[in-house]
Amino acid sequence: METELKLSLSAPDLPRLLTHPLLAGPGSTQRLLNTYFDTPELDLQKRRMAVRERLAGDQWLLTVKTAGQSENGLSRRQEWEGPTTPGALAFDTLVNDDMLAAELMAMRPRLKALFCTDFARQRWLLSHADAQIEVALDQGRIHVSGTDLNEPLLELELELLSGPESALMALADVLRQTPQGPVGLTPSDASKAQRGMVLWARTSAKV
Repeated sequence: METELKLSLSAPDLPRLLTHPLLAGPGSTQRLLNTYFDTPELDLQKRRMAVRERLAGDQWLLTVKTAGQSENGLSRRQEWEGPTTPGALAFDTLVNDDMLAAELMAMRPRLKALFCTDFARQRWLLSHADAQIEVALDQGRIHVSGTDLNEPLLELELELLSGPESALMALADVLRQTPQGPVGLTPSDASKAQRGMVLWARTSAKV
């Protein structure tokens, strides 16, 4: 079960955010290349699910996310992720929900790549309000392969690793106040997959 708080921010606010003392400690940066799949009938979108292949460094990962719930930027949903071979889409060995795994395997022959995200992720692991939280700053683009359709991606994700959910909002409030002035961190219920689907839908509008 993944519990995270997604926050959007504007490019002018980014330098101020990075002056925050909590983000001054050692972190890590990694480029993530992601491809999202669906059927021609958009069966996954209808179920508010996402299937993604990710290249992280030299490792390929397959991810399945269920619909879950999202309110005021705080989302709770099931997620499965594990090593993969590009194009294998081996849901039967990844998903431990037998019914869902069977449904995805039946869907697999009709899945096709729709859009991609390409971004750099900076990570920090923080202890705050009796919780362990991963802070991830994502900067890059969402784009539809083979087209000129793209849009910038800039967001902050706070993922709860352990402790109370209330710590996510508490940490967001702290991160909004920096030595250089306030930062606009706005809760967002739109996932990368949802934003990518909106962008991909514009390909039909162009036909």
